[in-house]
Amino acid sequence: MSSSFLSSTASFFIVLLYLASCHVSDGAQQATYIVHMAKAQMPSTFDHHSLWYDSSLRSVSDSAEMLYTYNNAIHGFSTRLTPEEADSLMTQPGVISVQPEQQYELHTTRTPQFLGLDLHSAALFPETSAASDIVIGVLDTGVWPESKSFSDEGYGPIPSTWKGECEAGTNFTASLCNRKLVGARFFVQGYEADNGKINETVTLRSPRDEDGHGTHTASTAAGSVVEGANFLGFANGTARGIAHRARVAVYKVCWENGCVSSDILAGIDKAIDDNVNVLSISLGSKNKVTDYYKHHTTIGAFSAMEKGIFVSCAAGNSGPSPSSLSNEAPWLTTVGAGTLDRDFPALAILGNGNNYTGVSLFKGVALPAKLLPFVYAGSASNAADGKFCFLGTLIPEKVKGKIVLCDRGSGSNTILKGLVVRAAGGLGMILANTAEEDGEEATAEPHFLPTTSVGQKAGDIIRHYVLTDPNPTASILIQGTLLNIQPSPVVAAFSSRGPNSITPNILKPDFIAPGVNILAAWTGAISPTGFFFDPLRVEFNIISGTSMSCPHVSGLAALLKSVHPEWSPAAIRSALMTTAYNTYKDGKPILDIATGKPSTPFEHGAGHVSPTRAINPGLIYDLTTEDYIDFLCALNYNSSQLIILSRGNHTCDSSKTYSVADLNYPSFAVNVHGSNTYKYTRTVTNVGGAGSYSVKVTSETTAVNILVEPTVLNFKEVNEKKSYAVTFTVDLSKPSGSNSFGSIDWSDGKHVVASPVAISWT
Repeated sequence: MSSSFLSSTASFFIVLLYLASCHVSDGAQQATYIVHMAKAQMPSTFDHHSLWYDSSLRSVSDSAEMLYTYNNAIHGFSTRLTPEEADSLMTQPGVISVQPEQQYELHTTRTPQFLGLDLHSAALFPETSAASDIVIGVLDTGVWPESKSFSDEGYGPIPSTWKGECEAGTNFTASLCNRKLVGARFFVQGYEADNGKINETVTLRSPRDEDGHGTHTASTAAGSVVEGANFLGFANGTARGIAHRARVAVYKVCWENGCVSSDILAGIDKAIDDNVNVLSISLGSKNKVTDYYKHHTTIGAFSAMEKGIFVSCAAGNSGPSPSSLSNEAPWLTTVGAGTLDRDFPALAILGNGNNYTGVSLFKGVALPAKLLPFVYAGSASNAADGKFCFLGTLIPEKVKGKIVLCDRGSGSNTILKGLVVRAAGGLGMILANTAEEDGEEATAEPHFLPTTSVGQKAGDIIRHYVLTDPNPTASILIQGTLLNIQPSPVVAAFSSRGPNSITPNILKPDFIAPGVNILAAWTGAISPTGFFFDPLRVEFNIISGTSMSCPHVSGLAALLKSVHPEWSPAAIRSALMTTAYNTYKDGKPILDIATGKPSTPFEHGAGHVSPTRAINPGLIYDLTTEDYIDFLCALNYNSSQLIILSRGNHTCDSSKTYSVADLNYPSFAVNVHGSNTYKYTRTVTNVGGAGSYSVKVTSETTAVNILVEPTVLNFKEVNEKKSYAVTFTVDLSKPSGSNSFGSIDWSDGKHVVASPVAISWT
């Protein structure tokens, strides 16, 4: 469904964005390219690198214009070229790579308490000036600055380290920024080069957010405290961002029909220049990328990491398929999604006396207090796909005055289904998942008529009833907000999963965070249903996706950085990973809602984040830029590929032997492919005081033997480092496609420093 009809809505876990790939100019097909330059090779005849870039471009085209010149994220520029011009430019001196632009898609009152960040955690995360000195940069669809979540009441002066600004545009003045919302910029040249001028009746040429997604993610990360926040009476309470004392800077890089990498790179480039401390990027490439040096956001994030900026990214919403995640690079923190202990139940009441619990955010006139005639959409349609309640498929004579059972279907707009049912005369809708799609995961949405969404098991039973009972009847009861739902969290079915398709020896996602039915601030430009004809406007909205879990971690990183300003991005990620939990309080493993079975590190990574533990992790696995360069050298990156990522600042040592297994990551992934023995090395840094740590190894199968040497690490002082080696001996007779999991935990009796283990036979 095009975004001209539907903007970001609660009916989608992910905002689908479609891009036009090219325009026609002078009879030749043009496209946008990202050009990487070896800045060190600039001839001395040029006074500035931008002049050299322009000269290189002029060598292949007199008419081509630069969209952006990049100074921080990469060394190079973006421009529109024909394929022949791009090939010619690649032959010019100093040009390292000419890559086609990529298309990207956009992947609360309860979550602070659920994460343990209540009033009792004030001693751990004091509201000091250090906390308010942190600036979180959010690359997204912009911001609705009038939201109470961006009030600067009680905030001190803007940090002196902040170098950014508020950029004026259509219906957006620089005065809309304040001591909370310290920066707002927009980047549209790349989008307009691909798509033509934006339609300002849909998307304003300014930092203003007409979609809602960007306002939601920014307020989740660092929204101010707002009492009485709710969505149509649901989830009522006091809303606050995870790092509610931190400052926010927004970089609008997504428009009516999507996001393009030239704009995203420009946003990262400026965010580095502005001196943000954390970058929150709830975006992912629409196309699978096979190498890090081909992924533009990953390249820009490498530069941010070098500047000490923590980069949090959404894992993607393509689950439960394996190897479906985005943002796989080890210098990114990749976040999957889990549920909260809050839900919005709505009963499907059947005439046979059985009731089944679904979820709904319907707020309107309730159904009559009696059972109504009940019909299956597939039996009330002449269309082959009528069971999905698509436009024009229902027969009014068979639907009028009845409750209608609709199958959910893949990628279809469920709010639109309710409009179809209502237009045909239906009084209510039961929306049922199928075995092929969504499983037991039901999503709460703001429907136009009484509706409940149920999982596959209940859906199958309800479908059987309506098809076999001679006089089926039903009703729907909306029950409001329910807290302390158990078990929680569970891994969301939509949350993208590993193994890592680029580097299987790096486990991703890193962990999960709240991403289902998240309440946060919303735009005043559009209804939460996403329909432009819907006059409803709300200050807060409830939506789901790894786009929502990502800013939770951005906020947590800001909190940790305020307490530990000396920690690197890798140290912050390590603290969050090694203190994450993967079992409930009763010791049972966290479940995967897609299967109903225990989740694995391919679904939950290290587990669910636990910020009150992360503040004092005991030991950390740190990483420097040189460590990541060694990792890239282990991948056999040639000099040109390395320059693309490191901008020519680093090289591989031909006399050195590199191994991916030596990257000091807080998790272990073994890709079995011939050898039965694999050796990994790790170095931990003591941040918890003097003590002796002993190792505990667990493995779920005898097909894997895990040997750790030494088994005890003794520390005398803070910042002392100790190394250990892990040898994995595996049974080669296991069939291809088999997986095995375990953990390597170090403990001094006070801290538990846990690392997940994932082993795959390929």
